[in-house]
Amino acid sequence: MTATDARELAAEGARVYAADRAHVFHSWSAQELIKPMVIAGAEGSYVWDYYGKRYLDFSSQLVNTNIGHQHPKVVAAIKEQADRLCTVAPHHANDVRSETARLVCELAPEGLDRVFFTNGGTEAVEHATRMARLHTGRIKLLSTYRSYHGGTTTSINLTGDTRRIGNDYGSAGVAHFFGPFLYRSPFHSSSEEEECSRALEHLEQVVQFEGPSTIAAIVLETIPGTAGIMPPPPGYLAGVREICDRNGIVLVADEVMAGFGRTGRWFAFEHYGVAPDLITFAKGVNSGYVPLGGVVIRDEIAATFGKRPYPGGLTYSGHPLACAAAVATINAMKEEKIVENAARIGEEVLRPGLAALAESHPSIGEVRGLGVFFALDLVRDRKTKEPLAPYGGSSPAMDALVSACKERGLLPFTNYNRLHVVPPCTISDEEAREGLAILDEALAVADEAAEGGS
Repeated sequence: MTATDARELAAEGARVYAADRAHVFHSWSAQELIKPMVIAGAEGSYVWDYYGKRYLDFSSQLVNTNIGHQHPKVVAAIKEQADRLCTVAPHHANDVRSETARLVCELAPEGLDRVFFTNGGTEAVEHATRMARLHTGRIKLLSTYRSYHGGTTTSINLTGDTRRIGNDYGSAGVAHFFGPFLYRSPFHSSSEEEECSRALEHLEQVVQFEGPSTIAAIVLETIPGTAGIMPPPPGYLAGVREICDRNGIVLVADEVMAGFGRTGRWFAFEHYGVAPDLITFAKGVNSGYVPLGGVVIRDEIAATFGKRPYPGGLTYSGHPLACAAAVATINAMKEEKIVENAARIGEEVLRPGLAALAESHPSIGEVRGLGVFFALDLVRDRKTKEPLAPYGGSSPAMDALVSACKERGLLPFTNYNRLHVVPPCTISDEEAREGLAILDEALAVADEAAEGGS
């Protein structure tokens, strides 16, 4: 690139930024306090800005570009579909929607054979809970604290983190309980076995106090994502399944973030040998190339609406461009063994690499996760586990860490006191090690705020 080209590109970047600041209203943000990056392009595991700086994307944007940026097979499928049929009303059948549903059901457990398509994850949760309520004739929904289920009315009330609070104008029939989280155990447990047992006992009590006959569904992120990437202890999901079965409660697995290869399996619940009644998905189903989400429905629940109309729908349900992207994504993931790559990278590169970082950085309190779905719990003091930022907020130390990552060419994902390591499922060994090396340097600024740091 010549100096003239660079100047013209930088000027274009400035125009894009100015237009954004003048007209775009950003989500989850105080509008006058943000300075968004201006992204010019992306490919594979990298994005770049208008000023010639390239970043290794360790965020997968919002943990959704599972197949990486600009995968040629998916881009080609979108182009081909656009030439043939850009859009069609959802009451008509179309080939790519049917094929997407078939492929998704093929990946789901036996007995989940129907898919209702949405535009994204929050709508998937809205419709899954609506189905559960209509199927059971009950109203209440249970979900955990430290969870995120979306930003629309029911899904934001199901959410257990602080984003619920500003939108909580009534419970929408939702009650929350504590899920297992040994590192910051609400049950004072000292082992995974204790945490599992006590968490299930707690849930059993909540179900009894709320009234089993009033509860339509328990909604769980199989592995909580934005809330901290906390894989449940062995036996927990099986115990929840048993509580649901015994009380006629629908089990909804929110796989919006954890699904489609992120954990090294197609769905995260596969790690635990448990089959839910409803599965919500989005994000990784087509890496967000075109918005798409959905609900995979157990046959018994689908049958509720065999002769009784389901009271819900969307103009863009199963949009052809989105479904074409999904078909191409799922097929590419199978052909290129992308899910297997995520599992291998997690076990051979990320897990040992992050464990080594924890040995040398006093700011790392705990490393947890699997596949390409890890979190570093950052602390000021390992003994007290005081977080490096308050729950629901950030801190100068976390802000400095983000800046240090970006300066070195790494795009991170942080939330409160955590740094999430969530690159694309397609990431190579060399790229993963590049990211770990940058983190090793950047974490020095977090160590300065930690007890025992320099």
